[in-house]
Amino acid sequence: MKKLVIGILAHVDAGKTTLSESILYLSGKIGKPGRVDNKDAYLDNHELERSRGITIFSKQAVFELGDTQVTLLDTPGHVDFSAEMERTLQVLDYAVLVVSGADGVQGHTRTLWRLLELYQIPVFLFINKMDQERNDKGQLMDSIKKQLDEGCIDFGQALEASVNNALDRKDDGNLDQFYEQLAMCDDVLLEDYLEAGRIEHEQIKKAIWDRKVFPCFFGSALKSNGVEQLLQGITAYSVIPRYVERFGAKVFKITRDEQGNRLTHMKLTGGRLKVKDVLRDEKVNQIRIYSGQKYEAVNEAVAGTVCAVTGLSQAKPGEGLGKEEGSEEPILEPVLSYQMILPEGCDPRSMLPKLRLIEEEEPELHLLWEEQLQEILVQIMGDVQIEILRSIIKSRFDVEVAFGPGRIVYKETIADAVEGVGHFEPLRHYAEVHVLLEPGAAGSGLQLQTECSEDVLGKNWQRLILTHLAEKPHKGVLTGSAVTDLKITLVSGRAHNKHTEGGDFREATYRAVRQGLMEAESVLLEPYYSFRMELPENMVGRAMTDVEKMNGSCEIYETDRDTAVLTGSAPVATMRNYQKELAAYTKGSGRLFCTLEGYGPCHNAEEVIDEIGYDPESDIQNPTGSVFCANGAGFLVAWDEVKNYMHIESCLKRDKEQTGKVVQNQGVFGEAQWISQDEINQIFNKTFYSNQGRKSAWKRRNPARERHYESAQDPVFHGARQDESREKYLLVDGYNVIYAWPELKELVDGNMEGARMKLLDALSNYRGIRNCQIIVVFDAYRVQRHQEDVLDYYNIHMVYTREAQTADQYIEKFAHDNKKKYDITVATSDGLQQMIIRGAGCSLLSARELKIEIEKANERLRREYLELQGKDRSYLIDSLSPETKHQLEKLVKKEHGE
Repeated sequence: MKKLVIGILAHVDAGKTTLSESILYLSGKIGKPGRVDNKDAYLDNHELERSRGITIFSKQAVFELGDTQVTLLDTPGHVDFSAEMERTLQVLDYAVLVVSGADGVQGHTRTLWRLLELYQIPVFLFINKMDQERNDKGQLMDSIKKQLDEGCIDFGQALEASVNNALDRKDDGNLDQFYEQLAMCDDVLLEDYLEAGRIEHEQIKKAIWDRKVFPCFFGSALKSNGVEQLLQGITAYSVIPRYVERFGAKVFKITRDEQGNRLTHMKLTGGRLKVKDVLRDEKVNQIRIYSGQKYEAVNEAVAGTVCAVTGLSQAKPGEGLGKEEGSEEPILEPVLSYQMILPEGCDPRSMLPKLRLIEEEEPELHLLWEEQLQEILVQIMGDVQIEILRSIIKSRFDVEVAFGPGRIVYKETIADAVEGVGHFEPLRHYAEVHVLLEPGAAGSGLQLQTECSEDVLGKNWQRLILTHLAEKPHKGVLTGSAVTDLKITLVSGRAHNKHTEGGDFREATYRAVRQGLMEAESVLLEPYYSFRMELPENMVGRAMTDVEKMNGSCEIYETDRDTAVLTGSAPVATMRNYQKELAAYTKGSGRLFCTLEGYGPCHNAEEVIDEIGYDPESDIQNPTGSVFCANGAGFLVAWDEVKNYMHIESCLKRDKEQTGKVVQNQGVFGEAQWISQDEINQIFNKTFYSNQGRKSAWKRRNPARERHYESAQDPVFHGARQDESREKYLLVDGYNVIYAWPELKELVDGNMEGARMKLLDALSNYRGIRNCQIIVVFDAYRVQRHQEDVLDYYNIHMVYTREAQTADQYIEKFAHDNKKKYDITVATSDGLQQMIIRGAGCSLLSARELKIEIEKANERLRREYLELQGKDRSYLIDSLSPETKHQLEKLVKKEHGE
């Protein structure tokens, strides 16, 4: 049977659970739809959910639509439980986004839309509560298009006709209008519509799957109006995913049943899973297919199934099993921290392991143990989550806990690039680590990479260091908050053949990061809200003044009659309680919708730093200094003295005469310090010809041979002798040449794309004159999950490298693999790459020489054309390629000033 996984998402109180009940009733899964206010909803079966009337935990129900088995996942709508909802997105095939017709698109609705776009999930929209008289369908549709996407199309009226082709287009204006709206969403749909006057059903399905079109349905879930149409739309327009034979599964949730068994909820993305199969050295004891509170135990699950498995004790939400890779950390994260106050006589150390069990099930509950204060801190999304956590602890462990006042969760980053050094050398131990710390883009988190040669430090040690960098959050030095928006690059290190152990590199790695942070200019970050404020127009001045006092910014988004809408951003610390004040001065007519925007510089950093009073040098758990050895004993060295004792030369140096800018020291970072062509020749002569006699040396210096060689070559090509019988290739290191040509380098800061296009145009013209294939290679190795792109730009080829592959690596591999097949010339001014290419037996051009070669080729062609007359000129033109003719016309027009 075909399988489909659909999730229902919405802002709180939009009617999501009511829609789920209506879907289950109409599909025949339940005999009577439950209601939230009656506390008998099929999916909201937890005591806390029924008492509060909100969905707290994601639940699933399984039902059938025709020949398709649908797994419906109902997710929490309250912003405090966003992490629970976001984990569910990882396993969805489609999503149904519920929008309240009474409230329209709200703040959290836009957050959900951005997450669905991030996870690339196709979406059906259901606009609920249309039974209320004041709701205008046309206005709602316009608002949805404006705030979400222009691809949102009303499918209700034209559904039956477009699926069954039952209506004559000439007599049905609705269907014509429907096709016109679809055609505006995608070029392919537009072409089909212009050619045939209609759009094929399969094309519509594909457009929905590709997130070009978002079907909208209107109705009332409480009265089951429009729900049948929604189900018809899902049946008609959904694409059943295809799965591979190889086993794979994505874990999205951990729970425990009434007997305390640990349940690992997952979706199979390939192959099959059977009872007693072994996953990561653990045996699957039972496979359960849940629907509401009940489950069916099965012996086997196939791809596309959402199931719960017992027997796995180590799997965590977001992990991948088999072929499946793990997911990144959730985008939505807690911004409030609370101290947990335990009852008298309750040891916090004994309570912590119990709380870790809850953290397994609810990863958004970030538990922190403060060793110095012997306190448990909980980072969560909001006050509602605090009440839920208190209830869970009471029911599960019979312990009454309280929480102190909430504090903002701050983070830290740096503003400049520094090299951090960590050394750990007590007696019979040894490790030294050098890392480059660089500020990352806002919201980029922590990025780890290595640019250390395996000749300097073995690959196994490098992998171990990267593991240690990723295994824990690193504390900043201003407030002890976690660091973020930071790139950490392993640049060097040293191990001892006898005395180095794995734990030594852990110590050295941690100390290197902390030492670098102590040297860097640290920046305190705080969370910001993105808000939308609806209030009477005469209150706008007051609201804008309040936002300014809160160190935020805003603008008037729109005005409608007597109502105005303000949008903007402000720190969470200043705006978290503003809803009450807004309601007071607008007498209940003002509404505030806030969503977490991300982290930005703290508006009162000095005040926060003084209040927290963190001393990085007193933090025993996160030392800033290093341990060295002398006279048979280890001794501590403070962070500001470590570089005077380190055993490896620094990979960076500071140019104190020029504003302290970080520049290259050993050819690894900074501005290029290229090796000259003469130096390369000397190196190769000493390396390859050092043992040859005078006769061999005389042959190399024979003037007659040199004159013959030069006459067969273009004047500025260096390196291996070219074979005229083989096809010629010119490989250009794109960014290297851009930064080497002054006229292109000037464009880089303001317009990198312009510099790139100017280089491509010059090479395209050169290709028309010189008979060779040209490949321009650009780095894309830092673009996450980027695949290698090979594009054609007129008559030349352009390559963007895959993730973790530099342009140098691509060129070196191409030269090595094809040196016997093609005549290859590489254009680069990278000294190290020049040596490698020269060693591979290929020809070289520096960036400067490439420029000279292009200019000379253009001049030769122009001069030859102008010197010829009559038939000779015609013969020349006829012998040229179309690209060369085009280039020649441009040159001649430029000569005559046309």
